[in-house]
This record gives sequence, structure tokens and C-alpha cells, in this order.
Amino acid sequence: MRGIISYGAYVPYRRLDRTAIRSFLGSGGGRGTRSVASYDEDTTTMAVEASRLALRSAPSGTQPDALWFATVAPAYLDKTNATAIHAALRLDSDVLAADFGGAARSGVAAWRAALEGTGSVLVATADIRTGLPGSADEAAGGDAASALLIGEGGDGDEGGALLAEHLGCASATSEFIDRWRTPGENRSKQWEERFGELQYVPLAEQAWNGALKRAEITTADVDLVAVTGLHSRAVRATLRTLGVAEDRIIDDLSSTVGNSGTAHPGLLLAAALDRAEPGQVIAVLSLADGADAFVFRATDALEARRPARTVAGQVANGADLPYAKFLSWRGMLTLEPPRRPEPARVSASAAARSTAWKYAFVGSRDRTSGAVHLPPARVSMVGDAVDDMEPIPMADTEGTIVTYTVDRLAYSPSPPVIFAVVDFDGGGRLPIELTDIDETDVAIGGRVEMTFRRLNTADGIHNYFWKARPVRG
Repeated sequence: MRGIISYGAYVPYRRLDRTAIRSFLGSGGGRGTRSVASYDEDTTTMAVEASRLALRSAPSGTQPDALWFATVAPAYLDKTNATAIHAALRLDSDVLAADFGGAARSGVAAWRAALEGTGSVLVATADIRTGLPGSADEAAGGDAASALLIGEGGDGDEGGALLAEHLGCASATSEFIDRWRTPGENRSKQWEERFGELQYVPLAEQAWNGALKRAEITTADVDLVAVTGLHSRAVRATLRTLGVAEDRIIDDLSSTVGNSGTAHPGLLLAAALDRAEPGQVIAVLSLADGADAFVFRATDALEARRPARTVAGQVANGADLPYAKFLSWRGMLTLEPPRRPEPARVSASAAARSTAWKYAFVGSRDRTSGAVHLPPARVSMVGDAVDDMEPIPMADTEGTIVTYTVDRLAYSPSPPVIFAVVDFDGGGRLPIELTDIDETDVAIGGRVEMTFRRLNTADGIHNYFWKARPVRG
């Protein structure tokens, strides 16, 4: 049987209070908060974070046969974005990396292809949702990522025991105009809401009933239900039509995270798996240019292999972001930058020579002395041994701040820059930029962990590397 081997979800640290929108503009906003990707995050970096959590909770040594990445907000066009995720995860070169992109439905389409295919597939989804200042999309959107490792299950099988068995899925498709965005635009447009509701509800019923029939169950047998889509009115109408008991509907995170588009079905599925008990049936229904329904049953393995960070825990660990800074990060408000030259574009040849260090944060360790070198070196700092090193992955190693500085002159899209010297557990010291932290909260002795981020962009080339952020939760 195929199903979910492991899963992970990522919610960025920053939150925008929706009431701040009305205070600033005089209109728009609402109640609650929405998650906001930092200035140094994009859909690629968020997908890396969700995928790292998924692979950490997978059986030891698990590597997928393929990596599929879906988003409507890719960092690149023409170039495959999944290859950067592939490099950051240190996957073998024979693991296929491919993008599913362009539409919010691409994420669940990748799920279905993986569930009905062969081999193991890591499906990562991520979105950054935005809109014009004061718009409903700006307030109701949210930024997040999710990842599912899908494959065969059963004790002793190569894929390891499944956390959730796939019982059945079904889709319903129809061509109609609901939400659209032409290439180059930074906001979506939407047709009149009542029209979308009339189109979506029958499709949702068809997909829901089809999935339950394949699973050989009824609505009453489903313990946890998630219905999601960017058309909120259609989602509410669908829930009424399906007749799902109120206590079985999981929180759609609209008041805390917002709707993360392509990533949201995976985010809600992760939230459901975080709280599910073995044997419970989970159904996810996604409305996007049609409807897609999936039914899973949680297994006994779920108790032992949940990710280290739950969705609820990440939601609770957020921090406020001023609306003006949100607009600046989104490119809606241009602020005076520090008076220093902007960085030059990344050298393709230099990046290719140091892929393991740049994308996967792999240092070197002297085989004789055990000294850890960051960045990797040929000559040991202890004993001067030459070319007697072994690679040592450091991306999952925590460290301690030894000293730090706050730089208000160095170029940054969001100054000031906070740099710290970090001593890593087990050896290794490196000066590295901190992120997801305010300067008033930095302290010597603070514990940090590594996170994959975008340093800058020049000539359309994104410069990815690792930063450190405080250990929270």
C-alpha cells in the first residue's frame, strides 16, 4: 500500500497583524494575523525548511527517488527551482528534481501523481501570497510550505512503515474563470464570488463522493476533515453541503496564518497528522480550478515519527512585523538602502566548485585530530595535515553565539545586518549572519540553528546560503 512515509510543514517566523493594515491605509485589513516570509525567504527556501523536517522524521537513511516542487511564486522561470532544494537536502545525483508550477492546483496534482505512481517521491509545496495594499488577498493570504514523502509502506519495506495509508482519492475538473494572474503581474484577479461558489460546490461534492467510494467509507467514518481553497465563500458552502460535523473540521488557520495557496492543503494535512490518533481517518478536499479529495488513515507509526516541530508550535512562536516593513519586503514600498554598493551577481563557476558547502552547509573534519573546518579546508588547523579530510554535514547542528555585531552600513534589503561568531556543537566556528531576530534580542550565549536563506539577488540570480536563527520551541 502507498501513503505518507513522513511529512513536514514550515510557517515563517513573522506575523502581520491585520488591524495594522487599516491603521496605516484607512481601509482593508481585518482581524487576526497572517504569516509573512522574511525578506531573505522565497518559496525555494521555505520548501527546503519543510522538506528538512520531513526527512528528519523519515526512517534513517531514507532518500526519495524523486523530488517534486510546486508553487505559483517560483524564484526562477526557465531554471528548475527544485534543483536548489535538491542540493540543500544533499540528495543523490540520480534523484530526479522537477517543478510543478503555475497554478494553485499543481501541489495536489503532484500528490496524486506520487500516490498513484511508483517509488518514493518527496512532494514539496510553498507559496508567498500577496496582493495590492489594502486588498482582501493581502490580508487573507499567508506564506508557508509543506512537504510529504510519499511511497510504499510496511515494516521491512524499503520505504519504512507508513504514517498514513492512502485509502483513495478523486478529482473533478471544469474550465471556468475564477482566479487568474498573467505573467509579470504581482497580484491575482478574481471573478464575482457567487459565480465561483456555483461552480465549485458541485465539483467538490463529486470529488468528495468519489474519494469516499474508492476508500469504501462514508462521511460519518471520517474523523478529521480539511477543506481549503482560495475561494473562501466556496469553501464555506462546501462544508455546509457535505454535512461534516463541526467537531471533525480542523482549524483552517485563516485567523493565524492565512491561506497559503499551493502549500495550504499540505499545511492542513500536517496539522491534522500532528493531532491524529492511530486508526483515525483524515480527508483533505482542495478547491482550485476543480476539486481534489484525498483520504488517509493514520497508522501506529505516527506516534513515534511525528516531526520535531508541529504546525501549532510554529504558529505559536511567531513575532509581529510592522506593516511598513511588510510593504518594503513585498516591494510595494521602496526605502532608502544603506549607502554601500549592492552585491555583484554570483559566479556560476565558483558556486559549482563549492556546491556542498554553499547549498548543503557541509564542512570538513580532519581524520587525525577531529578538528572541524568551516568552510571546508584542505590543510588542517591542528597538525597541518594536508588532504586528510572527510565531509561533515553541519546544517542540523546547533551552536552558541560567542560574540556579535550590529552593522548599519553593510548593504541589506532590511537593515541592520546582525553578524555573530558561532561555536558549533562538536567543533567548528564561523562568523555568520543571523535572521528571524531583532537586535534587542541578540545575546552572547544564545543558542542558534541553521536555516537556508537567500542572501541577495543580482542580475536575476539568487544567491542562496545558510544563516543562523534562534532555537525556539
